[in-house]
Amino acid sequence: MNRIVTSSEALSDRERAVAERFAAGMTYREIGQVLFIAPSTVRTHLAAIYEKLGVSNKVALARRISTVADTAPAAASPDASPVLAVFPIECLSGDESWRRFAEGLSSDITIDLARYAGIPVIAFHTMKSLGSKPADFAADGKALGAAYLVSGQLRADDTRVRLTVELADAASGLRLWSERFERPVENLFALQDGLTDSVVNALAGCFGAIATAGRNAIRRKQPASLRAYDLYLLGVEQHNKFSREGNAEAIRLFTRALELDPTLAKAWLELGYAYSIQSCNGFGGEPKAAAEKWRMAVENALQLDPTDSAVHVCLGDAMGCLGDLAAAERCYRRAFEYGSNQADTLALLAGSRALVAGDPAEAIALMERAMQLNPLAPPWYFGMQGRILFVAGRYREAIAALRRSTPDSTNVLMFQALAHAAAGEDAEAAGFGARLNADFPDFSVEGFIAGYPVVNPDAVRAIRDAAKLVAIR
Repeated sequence: MNRIVTSSEALSDRERAVAERFAAGMTYREIGQVLFIAPSTVRTHLAAIYEKLGVSNKVALARRISTVADTAPAAASPDASPVLAVFPIECLSGDESWRRFAEGLSSDITIDLARYAGIPVIAFHTMKSLGSKPADFAADGKALGAAYLVSGQLRADDTRVRLTVELADAASGLRLWSERFERPVENLFALQDGLTDSVVNALAGCFGAIATAGRNAIRRKQPASLRAYDLYLLGVEQHNKFSREGNAEAIRLFTRALELDPTLAKAWLELGYAYSIQSCNGFGGEPKAAAEKWRMAVENALQLDPTDSAVHVCLGDAMGCLGDLAAAERCYRRAFEYGSNQADTLALLAGSRALVAGDPAEAIALMERAMQLNPLAPPWYFGMQGRILFVAGRYREAIAALRRSTPDSTNVLMFQALAHAAAGEDAEAAGFGARLNADFPDFSVEGFIAGYPVVNPDAVRAIRDAAKLVAIR
């Protein structure tokens, strides 16, 4: 790759990478695929590059390229997301067909993680040349520019397939997570798809093994050294507390992350979710103003990453809150198109289908699929499952699910009170209602309905009918 000639205002490493590839004839989409950024982000970088170099077109840009090849790897931007490297799965069975199966499985996991994990993943064809496991964690990690390494082993016979996958820290070689997956040998294509989904959903997502490892690492850093991606991870942790203080801190962290890196699409998405929590929980400010900030944040995320299924769910909820149910329905359909095998997306979509636009039966099926894909589900899955089961009239199951969710959040306390009331358990309902009123004096059932938004008539009726049975504001 050719190297940019220095100018009075040096380009960043990312801008240099974009400029070199654009001058070499690559399209926005091709550059985005190589650098793991959206085409719109490529366009934004090029605008800055043209201004810094004082050029106005591609020909002029190409003239600023030197002919000296640069073979040294570019240093990672201090605000860049950590990179993930997936080594080909080692096949311990002698049959050639299982070796091919392991290779195909490795490729599928790599591709799906690149779509879903929210961090760059090194291409499979690069990893294929390195063998099935790290020879030297620190050296391999440094050579690849990777913070995390994934490796695995596959054993198979005529009846069972056993896959072991582990996530390791590249710098130390320390194992951060491991899991064993076992499946019967039936349809090999279905088997490959099922194992891919299981591994990806265990590793990816806001509370998957990768994000959890990142949060554990950044707790050891001094505040001044936190990067944009680190701040994003901490923000996710804060707003999943579903408390007034946690949500305010999440908004602060996401805002700071975006000041450092305005192209971090996931931070825009989670900022939108934080404003949605503010909107429906009465955490200060005018709900409609929060809903508008919610919409604007998610539209920024959509511009940066138009294929992120969770973005479409969140935007659908925002449009529903603003009264545009037709737009909400379009967003939900697009979310399912992009994320039909992504557990977090399905869980979010299930809640939206039950409370915003859809029906509880559809929502229950989506939630069951999410749980199947992510058996190590985080607490918020159970909160979502509980509200869906409540709307479906399955009160005892709703109570059981809600007990496994975040115990002190407004939504869980409210639905616990409502489910117990609907089940005729007045004392339990009163207890949860009293806690809700005492801990969250600004919360109200009607505020939740307006801010979530709950517009599905069956859901609105179920919530209001149960609320009459228990003293909740």
